[in-house]
Amino acid sequence: MGGLVVFTLPDVTTCMTDALFVVSEEGYWGEECVEPLETLTEAGVEITVATPSGDPPVVDERSLDPEQVGEETAEHVREVAETDERLNDPIPAAQADAEGYDAVVFPGGHGTEWDINQDKHARQLLRDIVEDDGKALVVCHAVGMLGFARDSHGAFIVNGRDVTGFPNEWEEDIVDEADRMPDGRKLPYWVEDEVKEAGGNWDAELESETSVTVDGDLITARGPGSSSAAADTLLEELDN
Repeated sequence: MGGLVVFTLPDVTTCMTDALFVVSEEGYWGEECVEPLETLTEAGVEITVATPSGDPPVVDERSLDPEQVGEETAEHVREVAETDERLNDPIPAAQADAEGYDAVVFPGGHGTEWDINQDKHARQLLRDIVEDDGKALVVCHAVGMLGFARDSHGAFIVNGRDVTGFPNEWEEDIVDEADRMPDGRKLPYWVEDEVKEAGGNWDAELESETSVTVDGDLITARGPGSSSAAADTLLEELDN
């Protein structure tokens, strides 16, 4: 007779989880995409990247500026943005089906206001993943999507939900008196205003270093500094 054989079951997240990243072609914030991308990859999550048109996403050059994000972060984000095969070979959002994923991640960046947040297929992915008991992680300016996304009954998805995101107080330091960005583009709306108008219970926790809010299957994060905490929170929620 042989001795007792002990089998160790693999972590569920490691072998059974798929996530879709929906990333802006108008300017995503590097850290908000790269940090969750690498954290989930290290945990064994299979990741697919989508953009509105299927063209490679475009990183916001300001998120590669060492004076804004630090030399180490800038260098690392640039390397990942240039070399990660998933980021450089995305699928169109219209071809993605939320049923094939356990989570959908929407990295932020001002660019999301011009494409992701206004894209019907991106909003449909958000609706479907939440209604299908999956997990949605929405970061920074991508939280503005909640000001437009509706559920299958026509109600705002965010209505009555607790959320965080890029606050007006921070936006005031970026745009001019005509809401123009440093590159001259007119910011079409402010995230906090739109989410509140749609019925969201907004708290960006400005007194805290990080801000990540979980309300059911919806996870929201405030900005770049909350990217790591947001990724960890998503993994925890996927294991629940």
